[in-house]
Amino acid sequence: MQRAKQISESIELGIILALAGGFMDVYSYIGRDHVFANAQTGNILLVGVSISEGNWALAGRYFFPVVSFAVGIMLADLVHERFGSVIHWRQVTVFFEAVILLGVSFIPGGDFNLLANCLTSFACGMQVESFRKIHGHGIATTMCIGNLRNALQNVDDYIITHKRGFLENGLLYFGVIFTFVFGAVLGNWCIERMGLHAIVVASVLLFVAFAIMFIDRERDLRFRWKVAAEAWKEGCRKHPNAAKGLSLCRNIFHLLLKRFNTFDVLTRFLLQKR
Repeated sequence: MQRAKQISESIELGIILALAGGFMDVYSYIGRDHVFANAQTGNILLVGVSISEGNWALAGRYFFPVVSFAVGIMLADLVHERFGSVIHWRQVTVFFEAVILLGVSFIPGGDFNLLANCLTSFACGMQVESFRKIHGHGIATTMCIGNLRNALQNVDDYIITHKRGFLENGLLYFGVIFTFVFGAVLGNWCIERMGLHAIVVASVLLFVAFAIMFIDRERDLRFRWKVAAEAWKEGCRKHPNAAKGLSLCRNIFHLLLKRFNTFDVLTRFLLQKR
């Protein structure tokens, strides 16, 4: 499996985000009144159960995190549409998410758990909207049900077609699920030792993700293609007798470029007339 061209869709960033996703869910559930930070289906279900029992206060405990999650999604989308090009919009959202979770680590328990859960769910909503792909595949880093469905679908496709790509995709989905579970294990371990301050670990993970996203993988690839193209052209000038062979190679490169949709800069440097 090739490396992702965009760092925001890379496996390494996906691992960090899935760890943080599992951590946040177990933190809010174990440490903050058994409310889910990510699994809003569970919260919505518990809203219905609480209403059926006439317990409106308990229904509100589950309802407001759902609203906060939705607001986080909307805010991330607004950042995507309106933020400038000085820094990548996904870096903005992951930075805000890290800062929010850092603030949650200082919120006491008891009556303040609702506030902490709303802020955590808000951060989760930003993450689920901002990071929706790994290697071009729709993958969630804050929940598992969609990943499980896609993993099994790819396994079925591999059994039917025996194409290795389907197997690699299935392993990718299962890997994200495993990482999410490991994040939950890590979260529970940290809560036992750090109490409500444990969420700071998820904040650190997100700050690491923020730092990693400064890697401009596309620009690095373009630079490497440019260097290789210049070397190619210099070789053509020094060895004119090999022009026919080089011309054939260039035609092959041209076909590969069309097939794999490689950067236009490579086309401009390799295929222009000398």
